[in-house]
Amino acid sequence: MRISEVTAATGVSVPTLKFYLREGVLHAGVSRSRTQADYDDSHVDRVRLVRALVEVGGLDLATVRRVFEVIDRPDVARLGVLAAAQQALLGGGPALGDDEGPGQVEPGRARRWLERRGWRVSGEDPAVAPLERAWRACEDAGIGLDEERMDAYADAVEGVARVDVASVPDEPQAAVRQVVVGTVLVDAVLSALRLLAQQHTAVVTDRSR
Repeated sequence: MRISEVTAATGVSVPTLKFYLREGVLHAGVSRSRTQADYDDSHVDRVRLVRALVEVGGLDLATVRRVFEVIDRPDVARLGVLAAAQQALLGGGPALGDDEGPGQVEPGRARRWLERRGWRVSGEDPAVAPLERAWRACEDAGIGLDEERMDAYADAVEGVARVDVASVPDEPQAAVRQVVVGTVLVDAVLSALRLLAQQHTAVVTDRSR
């Protein structure tokens, strides 16, 4: 198919498709001439996935490109899928301790809580630093996110994680795609569910008084 047909199938304009090609988030078509190339259903699928990751998942194109580099790698073992997903989505993250100032949570609080919780994660896991910064921001904003409340959240999230892990396919490439893409897109589902659950719980609580 021509690039105009990819546009018709996806609703994404030709200039945007060419931008995706330049940014490396869309693979090149088969060249027919100096100015024309043939595309196929894999291009349509990839464009739809780019749109989902950007518009629903909120990723920038640099992160989308890292996601596809992981998805397209043939050498990711199934046991390394979660690590590959974090590497793609977090890119390692800034070093812990950046921009620290007065009134912030002391460095390492999240690590100490994780150790006490007994979660089998490395202290160097790229998700630890974002947790540290987010917890610090809650304290700065006066949210009052103490360890008891963190434990309650962790109990709920463990249930979500069990559903996630149980749904991962056995085939490595399918597993990589589901974990990386699913982590982004299902997060949007969970965020919406949380808002709806808050409304439901507030109504039920109010009626029971």
